[in-house]
Amino acid sequence: MAEERVQPAGPVGRIVTSMNGPGSARVGTQRALIDELVTEVLAPLPEDRRTIVGLCGPPGSGKSRAAGLLVGALTRAGIETGLAPMDGFHLSNAQLDARGARGRKGAPDTFDVAGFRELLRRMRLRRDETVYAPDFSRRLDDPVAAVHAIEPSARVVVTEGNYLLFDTGGWQEIRPLLDLVIYLDVAAGTLTPRLVRRHRMGGRARTQAHDWVREVDLPNATAVARTRGRADLVWSPVP
Repeated sequence: MAEERVQPAGPVGRIVTSMNGPGSARVGTQRALIDELVTEVLAPLPEDRRTIVGLCGPPGSGKSRAAGLLVGALTRAGIETGLAPMDGFHLSNAQLDARGARGRKGAPDTFDVAGFRELLRRMRLRRDETVYAPDFSRRLDDPVAAVHAIEPSARVVVTEGNYLLFDTGGWQEIRPLLDLVIYLDVAAGTLTPRLVRRHRMGGRARTQAHDWVREVDLPNATAVARTRGRADLVWSPVP
């Protein structure tokens, strides 16, 4: 069965038209941007259609926090919502070790992109069943199966990840399965301290954390930034 992509063209089109053109950033607090999205774009969509929203951006841009806030805002608006993060499809450390790729963990080819694609297809095509989605545990530093349940009643599913807009390595099959993609555009100078703090909290020594950010995270961030222009909306959140 072919995937059917919902086109929320009217509401999204009105917001994009109010900007300086596609790809220009909307500036505001994250909560204000999310409230606008819920009120002007997602709430008016047909109740009998499921909409999959993707939040994209470089590592350290706040995607997970934004996804949590969006799910909360949708729930408060009475819109049943599911969550299915891309990071649940990290290859396990055992698989990375077997492939000699542990030192590049987080790069585009260290994910099960085909598994992620099939999850998105199931969520779009099988609204008669509960679909379970994995997530990534920072405590275990490994993916964990069936953390999230997307119930048949879910009108909106939120996913988030670095590579939703990539067009190589199998990732090109992801974008057509997403109805709306929002790119989180944050100042490059804020990424390093956020990422170092994350790795320090995960148990890395200070020097190791800085090395990982410089050698792995920031090159990935540069690659992700090149996909900004493929997003439907760009957010530039401010405190």
